Amino acid sequence: MIYREFQGEQLSMLGLGAMRLPLRSSDDADIDVEKTKEMVAYAMENGINYYDTAWGYHNGQSEIALGGILNEYPRESYYLASKFPGYDISNMDKAEEIFEKQLEKTQKEYFDFYLFHNVCEVNIDAYLDEKYGIFEYLMKQKENGRIRHLGFSAHGSYEVIERFLKKYGQAMEFCQLQINYIDWEFQKVNQKVDLVQSYGIPVWVMEPLRGGKLARISGDYEARLRQLRPQETVPGWAFRFLQSLPPVTMILSGMSDMQQLADNIKTFETDAPLNDAEMKCVMDMAGEMVGKIALPCTACRYCTAKCPKGLDIPTLLELYNEHIFTGGGFLPQFGLMAIEKEKHPDACIGCRSCEAVCPQQIKISEALSDFAEKMR
Repeated sequence: MIYREFQGEQLSMLGLGAMRLPLRSSDDADIDVEKTKEMVAYAMENGINYYDTAWGYHNGQSEIALGGILNEYPRESYYLASKFPGYDISNMDKAEEIFEKQLEKTQKEYFDFYLFHNVCEVNIDAYLDEKYGIFEYLMKQKENGRIRHLGFSAHGSYEVIERFLKKYGQAMEFCQLQINYIDWEFQKVNQKVDLVQSYGIPVWVMEPLRGGKLARISGDYEARLRQLRPQETVPGWAFRFLQSLPPVTMILSGMSDMQQLADNIKTFETDAPLNDAEMKCVMDMAGEMVGKIALPCTACRYCTAKCPKGLDIPTLLELYNEHIFTGGGFLPQFGLMAIEKEKHPDACIGCRSCEAVCPQQIKISEALSDFAEKMR
């Protein structure tokens, strides 16, 4: 197992995410505890020492299952992470109530790592509003030793993350971002990483396989990769990409069965970052994958000057691209929630004034109409 140093401690570079644990039925709360025990035992035996859960995972059952299983091991033999569920605005005034309940659910006296969960457009104002006292409460728990390291996860835009860091950056010890070779440029994650790094904050990775999309790719892409590394697995390439990024300390993977766990552990037996030619191949592939589906908006903003409704067309097209490429997902919904309703895609009147000045000749009105229909 590869390890990365963090404040004098050695963290396994591969962490076990508890968002996609094995189930006994189609009910997401019905965790197969026995299979999960087997996975944790195998993970422990093979060097994984970081376990990540959250209030909302598996409809609230993840913390209970994982916490109970980890009780079978010495407390100093693993690091446990959980999160304050600020993705739900109704939780903002419940920091103390939820934190105490989380310790109870996991049967622990402290969390090694604790995060502001999912800083994004929907909740940034509430997270920054001192009336809720979230930051002050969590800092107090850190002073009392009930939180050893405090950080945040973010799905929001560069601007949202920048606002959060301007207020709390000096107290943040780590930042968890969705990073993979698709999103490196598609979601401008490279810029977010640079921003976080400017504060001297190490990076944790979530969704390294983009919800499984990068575990299974088309045959022509796979053939190109095999020419460069015949023995490397397809998921292995996604992990090697992340091993190539110096700011990355922790890579979390939500593994659902023993085979996924064993395969990923085998990959992390070696540190094998990509060379320049391999990196170029991966990034070229990512561009092609996105380009086959996404609209080629460059955010030149010629269109916005011509829109009689004052729509932020580049932002709407960015959300539309994410929706189309992902096949849905929550990011477009969160993005639209942060935009006033009068500026949503259904406000487009189809006048095509924007299209007359679009250098990329995008059929903007058709895209916005389709986006509006898909979000109904």
